[in-house]
Amino acid sequence: MKNSYHTPRNSSAQSEGRRPLGQAKTNTPNPRRRHPDVDRRSRKDPLSYDHRHPCMKRFAELLALQYDATTTRRGYYRQVRLIGDHFACDPSLLSEDQVRAFLLHAKHERHWKPKSLRSSAAALKLFYTGMLGREHWEIFNQLKIRDHKELPAVLTREQVIALLNHIRLRRYRIPAKLIYVCGLRLSECLSLTVHDIDGKEGKLWVRGGKGGKDRMVPIPPVMVEDLRRYWAFHRNPVLLFPSVGRGRCDREALKTRMHEASQPMTVSAIQRLINIARKELHLTHASPHTLRHSFATHLVEAGASLHVVKDLLGHSHINTTMVYLHLTHRSDQDSRRLIEALCEDLPR
Repeated sequence: MKNSYHTPRNSSAQSEGRRPLGQAKTNTPNPRRRHPDVDRRSRKDPLSYDHRHPCMKRFAELLALQYDATTTRRGYYRQVRLIGDHFACDPSLLSEDQVRAFLLHAKHERHWKPKSLRSSAAALKLFYTGMLGREHWEIFNQLKIRDHKELPAVLTREQVIALLNHIRLRRYRIPAKLIYVCGLRLSECLSLTVHDIDGKEGKLWVRGGKGGKDRMVPIPPVMVEDLRRYWAFHRNPVLLFPSVGRGRCDREALKTRMHEASQPMTVSAIQRLINIARKELHLTHASPHTLRHSFATHLVEAGASLHVVKDLLGHSHINTTMVYLHLTHRSDQDSRRLIEALCEDLPR
């Protein structure tokens, strides 16, 4: 982070020749560029998997040719692996009827949501028609998937505060708080590096978000200070939220493992802690993404423009952001006031 933050002269960061978090350095890199060490934090690419069948290795290569985002490649690979696991065989040996049976099973017995069904259908279509050349299959033209008109769950401001208070360990509470304060996706938050925060300007850079897009999000000074204090504990040269790893849980052991980590904290760790807090508070819904939805809803309630919220969330289309109009108490109050105004001065 670039700011006027200073560490003591005898700090470990200075003694080892590294720049403390928050201290500006000369020749600062272009904020739109990834730091050269950032690739160290990316998750495994399907190309590096131990492939159970030769066709899966070929599919991983096809995905690498067609998609830049590792998350997309991992998701598509997983969908084809799931159908192979379902029938306990090489997925390239399956018939069209078996693929149809799997999709029916996913929809009516496992109750997959439309988004999951679309992802599965897209991956299977690429595998069977794009890679194996089975263009005559009709199943992918027959499949119609419609979204259920469900509004996302949103917490009140009081519930957000209570939820964060129930996450007792700081290494989990700080990223959860950052998700809410800046409206980040969980993966965007955990993959942040010390080079993505400009404390002096109050900016947070999200690199390679959904769709491979970069964006800038304002970050409050109080949040910057929280991140600074947290980084001062582990002093990882790249990652803001390094993996804790396995081993002893005493302070010095944790500090050493986090300092040396080359991978960020796992997604499941944050999800598990938030779920525990949700149960303790008897909340119906609460997840990392609920915090992102709450961020957007609370901004709209406070009067923020939908276009501003769209840019902060990294949405491609304004229609995606408009759902938050239906979640705000303000929109209910405004509509009630307008309806009451219609009745004014009408004969009774």
